[in-house]
Amino acid sequence: MEQKPLFIAFSTQKGGVGKTAFTVLLSSYLHYQQGKSIAVVDCDFPQHSIMEMRKRDQGLVISDPHFKRMAYEQFKEIGRKAFPIVSSNPIDALDDAKRLVSDSKSKIDIVFFDLPGTMNSKGVVSTLREMDYIFAPVSADRLVLASTLSFASSLNENLISIGKSSVKGMYLFWTMVDGREKTPLYEAYDAAIGELGLSLLNTRIPDTKRFRREMDETHRAVFRSTVFPPDKQLIKGSNVDDLVAEISQIIKF
Repeated sequence: MEQKPLFIAFSTQKGGVGKTAFTVLLSSYLHYQQGKSIAVVDCDFPQHSIMEMRKRDQGLVISDPHFKRMAYEQFKEIGRKAFPIVSSNPIDALDDAKRLVSDSKSKIDIVFFDLPGTMNSKGVVSTLREMDYIFAPVSADRLVLASTLSFASSLNENLISIGKSSVKGMYLFWTMVDGREKTPLYEAYDAAIGELGLSLLNTRIPDTKRFRREMDETHRAVFRSTVFPPDKQLIKGSNVDDLVAEISQIIKF
């Protein structure tokens, strides 16, 4: 029997810390650069940011000779099309994911889920319960930290630790890290997270504007795209490659 793909969500209770950005970045990195077969279920209803990004990306590939040439060269090199994205909502996300997998002509390795940034949205908890892994970006902002710890602790206490979910692991990771912030601040926060029985990745993502670099008419190097991997020069210093490596080790992929 063919093994089902891993279900993974970047999820958090607070917006603006990068759950959608990391879903796109890791999907593109793994699919186009590492040869893994990825699919995305965009259930961040109603904005569907990832699906909207795909529409913009495809529009530029069709209309702009520069990106059309890039897409042609990429396909010649790796021999694979853009990873599939489906629009959904938290209630239907699992059914849509299973349908996507069963309809796919090739085996899908990982399905990433982009969920709304609130536990109050109907269907979010039941969908998170069926994930294999959950990764929660968190920043050192006190409101973001408090909200994320509340979110993660609730999931851990009410679902994961008592075996009422499929989740094999939930991990927080620092993002938007300001190089001017003192190390003892993060050490204190790391200790507090550990005392709550929560796991934390070693990789820290710096606060850098490159995370906003999408495809546009200026033809600048692209960092965040659904049809191309992050630019190799822009990857340097972003720690996204370290994040991919650490997550890949955890999920044994």
